[in-house]
Amino acid sequence: MDTAIVIENLSKKYKNNRGIGDINLKVGRGEIFGLLGPNGSGKTTAMKIMVGLMKADAGDVIISGFSVLTAYEQAMKNVGCMIEKIVPFPYLTAYENMRLRSRFYNSLDDKQIDKTLDITGLLKYRNEKIKNYSLGMKQRLGIAMAFLSNPNILILDEPFNGLDVEGMFQMRKLITNLSKDKDTTFFISSHLIHDIELICDKVGILYDGRLLAVKDTKDILRDYSSLENYYLSEVDVNGAS
Repeated sequence: MDTAIVIENLSKKYKNNRGIGDINLKVGRGEIFGLLGPNGSGKTTAMKIMVGLMKADAGDVIISGFSVLTAYEQAMKNVGCMIEKIVPFPYLTAYENMRLRSRFYNSLDDKQIDKTLDITGLLKYRNEKIKNYSLGMKQRLGIAMAFLSNPNILILDEPFNGLDVEGMFQMRKLITNLSKDKDTTFFISSHLIHDIELICDKVGILYDGRLLAVKDTKDILRDYSSLENYYLSEVDVNGAS
């Protein structure tokens, strides 16, 4: 397996003793990996460390063969991310926000901006100010910003939050198509079990800061009637601190 992301012995503890402890996992290139866990389980902490927004107490993250600690620019060169809430400039339009983001990259023109807005369902709203967007539309814009540079790896924290039923369907379709057609690797966190079950090739369960299990979705659904039943079983057996 060609590995896109390797997490080694990753730990981070806060003063209240919450955080994450000794997380180890690998994500293959072109794979859709889902980190599933309740709110407060440590998902966002892990992802902030992965993209360099927070320093770990111990451990490392290797992306495309480069350490986030020692070779950050190389590690993040082909990575797009959306961590926590995206807060674009509310007084600017979607296009203007995307245009500002495009300045961080070389050779990104209006055609690429419109293409990205189109695949995230925002093209017809490109000239509306963000302050008038719904929560779901703002979420789509955050994802569009992550997609803008056509990265090989996308790290998305709760990408389905705020989306209506149609928006969730479109986002699942977009993610699966990019994985299949462009060999894009996805690392997705969510507490929404149904969406993770539908799109992820592999699932990790994070509970109380500990990675309880990592397993292929097809193997889970072979042994359990649903991802929800598997999750509840793992938490019941291994979740006690």
